[in-house]
Amino acid sequence: MQQHATIAEASFTRDADLRPARRPRGQPIHRMLVSFSAAYFAGALVTDLVYWQMPDVMWERFSIWLITAGLIMAGLATVAYVIDLAARKRIDRPAWPRALGYAITVLLALTNAFVHSRDGYTAVVPTGLTLSTLVVIVLVLTALVARALTNRHRFGV
Repeated sequence: MQQHATIAEASFTRDADLRPARRPRGQPIHRMLVSFSAAYFAGALVTDLVYWQMPDVMWERFSIWLITAGLIMAGLATVAYVIDLAARKRIDRPAWPRALGYAITVLLALTNAFVHSRDGYTAVVPTGLTLSTLVVIVLVLTALVARALTNRHRFGV
Protein backbone atom coordinates (compact mmCIF):
# COMPACT_ATOMS: atom_id res chain seq x y z
CA MET A 1 0.00 0.00 0.00
CA GLN A 2 1.50 3.32 -1.06
CA GLN A 3 1.09 6.46 0.96
CA HIS A 4 1.54 9.90 -0.51
CA ALA A 5 2.34 12.99 1.44
CA THR A 6 0.64 16.21 0.42
CA ILE A 7 1.67 19.69 1.30
CA ALA A 8 -1.28 21.54 2.66
CA GLU A 9 0.19 24.99 2.61
CA ALA A 10 3.19 25.75 0.39
CA SER A 11 4.19 29.10 1.75
CA PHE A 12 7.96 29.15 2.04
CA THR A 13 8.31 32.90 1.75
CA ARG A 14 7.27 33.44 5.34
CA ASP A 15 10.05 31.17 6.54
CA ALA A 16 12.75 32.65 4.36
CA ASP A 17 14.92 35.45 5.63
CA LEU A 18 14.29 38.21 3.13
CA ARG A 19 16.35 40.88 4.85
CA PRO A 20 19.17 42.31 2.77
CA ALA A 21 22.60 40.89 3.40
CA ARG A 22 24.84 42.90 5.69
CA ARG A 23 27.47 45.01 4.09
CA PRO A 24 31.07 44.27 5.02
CA ARG A 25 32.50 46.52 7.70
CA GLY A 26 35.12 47.91 5.37
CA GLN A 27 38.13 46.03 6.66
CA PRO A 28 41.30 47.08 4.85
CA ILE A 29 42.39 44.59 2.19
CA HIS A 30 46.08 45.20 2.82
CA ARG A 31 45.88 43.11 6.00
CA MET A 32 44.99 40.01 4.02
CA LEU A 33 47.74 40.64 1.48
CA VAL A 34 50.33 41.12 4.23
CA SER A 35 49.24 37.80 5.73
CA PHE A 36 49.89 36.06 2.42
CA SER A 37 53.36 37.57 2.11
CA ALA A 38 54.16 36.56 5.69
CA ALA A 39 53.07 32.99 4.91
CA TYR A 40 55.28 32.92 1.82
CA PHE A 41 58.28 34.18 3.80
CA ALA A 42 57.68 31.60 6.53
CA GLY A 43 57.43 28.91 3.85
CA ALA A 44 60.77 30.05 2.45
CA LEU A 45 62.33 29.56 5.89
CA VAL A 46 60.94 26.02 6.02
CA THR A 47 62.29 25.15 2.57
CA ASP A 48 65.67 26.66 3.49
CA LEU A 49 65.78 24.45 6.58
CA VAL A 50 64.93 21.40 4.46
CA TYR A 51 67.61 22.36 1.91
CA TRP A 52 70.13 22.69 4.72
CA GLN A 53 69.40 19.09 5.77
CA MET A 54 68.86 17.61 2.27
CA PRO A 55 70.87 19.59 -0.30
CA ASP A 56 68.58 18.99 -3.27
CA VAL A 57 68.32 21.90 -5.71
CA MET A 58 64.52 21.56 -5.74
CA TRP A 59 64.31 23.00 -2.20
CA GLU A 60 66.49 25.96 -3.12
CA ARG A 61 64.18 26.69 -6.09
CA PHE A 62 61.13 26.43 -3.84
CA SER A 63 62.74 29.00 -1.54
CA ILE A 64 63.40 31.54 -4.26
CA TRP A 65 59.88 31.13 -5.64
CA LEU A 66 58.35 31.59 -2.19
CA ILE A 67 60.50 34.66 -1.53
CA THR A 68 59.53 36.12 -4.91
CA ALA A 69 55.83 35.44 -4.29
CA GLY A 70 56.15 37.07 -0.85
CA LEU A 71 57.74 40.16 -2.38
CA ILE A 72 55.01 40.39 -5.02
CA MET A 73 52.31 40.13 -2.34
CA ALA A 74 54.15 42.73 -0.24
CA GLY A 75 54.12 45.07 -3.24
CA LEU A 76 50.39 44.49 -3.72
CA ALA A 77 49.85 45.07 0.01
CA THR A 78 51.68 48.39 -0.27
CA VAL A 79 49.45 49.47 -3.15
CA ALA A 80 46.35 48.34 -1.22
CA TYR A 81 47.55 50.25 1.86
CA VAL A 82 47.89 53.47 -0.14
CA ILE A 83 44.41 52.91 -1.60
CA ASP A 84 43.00 52.26 1.89
CA LEU A 85 44.59 55.47 3.14
CA ALA A 86 43.18 57.43 0.20
CA ALA A 87 39.71 55.93 0.74
CA ARG A 88 39.97 56.72 4.47
CA LYS A 89 39.17 53.17 5.51
CA ARG A 90 39.58 52.20 9.12
CA ILE A 91 43.22 51.43 9.80
CA ASP A 92 44.42 50.46 13.26
CA ARG A 93 46.31 53.19 15.03
CA PRO A 94 49.19 53.56 15.50
CA ALA A 95 50.16 52.28 12.04
CA TRP A 96 53.83 53.29 12.04
CA PRO A 97 55.23 50.20 13.88
CA ARG A 98 53.63 47.90 11.31
CA ALA A 99 54.77 50.02 8.39
CA LEU A 100 58.33 50.19 9.71
CA GLY A 101 58.45 46.46 10.50
CA TYR A 102 57.10 45.47 7.10
CA ALA A 103 59.52 47.82 5.36
CA ILE A 104 62.44 46.18 7.18
CA THR A 105 61.00 42.77 6.30
CA VAL A 106 60.71 43.62 2.61
CA LEU A 107 64.27 44.96 2.50
CA LEU A 108 65.60 41.81 4.18
CA ALA A 109 63.53 39.61 1.85
CA LEU A 110 64.78 41.49 -1.21
CA THR A 111 68.35 40.96 -0.04
CA ASN A 112 67.47 37.32 0.57
CA ALA A 113 66.16 37.00 -3.00
CA PHE A 114 69.47 38.28 -4.35
CA VAL A 115 71.40 35.89 -2.10
CA HIS A 116 69.24 32.95 -3.21
CA SER A 117 69.81 33.83 -6.86
CA ARG A 118 73.43 32.77 -6.52
CA ASP A 119 74.35 29.27 -7.56
CA GLY A 120 75.08 26.34 -5.33
CA TYR A 121 74.84 25.34 -1.72
CA THR A 122 76.35 28.62 -0.50
CA ALA A 123 73.35 30.50 -1.91
CA VAL A 124 71.28 29.19 0.97
CA VAL A 125 73.64 28.01 3.68
CA PRO A 126 74.44 30.00 5.84
CA THR A 127 73.54 33.46 4.47
CA GLY A 128 70.15 32.69 2.91
CA LEU A 129 69.08 30.65 5.91
CA THR A 130 70.10 33.46 8.24
CA LEU A 131 68.22 36.05 6.20
CA SER A 132 65.09 33.88 6.03
CA THR A 133 65.23 33.47 9.81
CA LEU A 134 65.65 37.23 10.30
CA VAL A 135 62.67 37.93 8.02
CA VAL A 136 60.40 35.66 10.07
CA ILE A 137 61.72 37.05 13.37
CA VAL A 138 61.09 40.64 12.24
CA LEU A 139 57.56 39.66 11.10
CA VAL A 140 56.76 38.06 14.45
CA LEU A 141 58.19 40.98 16.43
CA THR A 142 56.29 43.46 14.26
CA ALA A 143 53.03 41.61 14.83
CA LEU A 144 53.62 41.44 18.59
CA VAL A 145 54.56 45.11 18.95
CA ALA A 146 51.69 46.25 16.72
CA ARG A 147 49.20 44.12 18.66
CA ALA A 148 50.47 45.43 22.00
CA LEU A 149 50.30 49.05 20.85
CA THR A 150 46.88 48.59 19.24
CA ASN A 151 45.42 47.00 22.36
CA ARG A 152 46.97 49.67 24.56
CA HIS A 153 45.55 52.35 22.28
CA ARG A 154 42.05 50.79 22.33
CA PHE A 155 41.85 50.46 26.08
CA GLY A 156 43.47 53.81 26.83
CA VAL A 157 46.18 52.38 29.06
